Amino acid sequence: MMNAFLDWEIPPLAIVADKAYGSAKIKHPIADEGALAVIPSKSNACIPIPHDKNLYAMRNIVERFFCKMKDMRRLATRFKKKAINFLSMVQLFAIRCWLN
Repeated sequence: MMNAFLDWEIPPLAIVADKAYGSAKIKHPIADEGALAVIPSKSNACIPIPHDKNLYAMRNIVERFFCKMKDMRRLATRFKKKAINFLSMVQLFAIRCWLN
């Protein structure tokens, strides 16, 4: 499953994820691809693994975008059934958020 997830043309520099994705099964394939896994350790971890806290804080921007996107009824209920139309709606919403 991770191989299908990590199938990209240009690998990213870093992948930021929540504490729930902090297992070695997820971190090792990311590191094998040459990307930095910015995933904090769980609170009950014996040995906390260091991560870039500034980069992890940027994750909040993406989460707030998805929260705003869910407030838009047309996107939340996905009135546009074709994938290309839905992608266009998401892109228009992103432009609208960027301009505001």
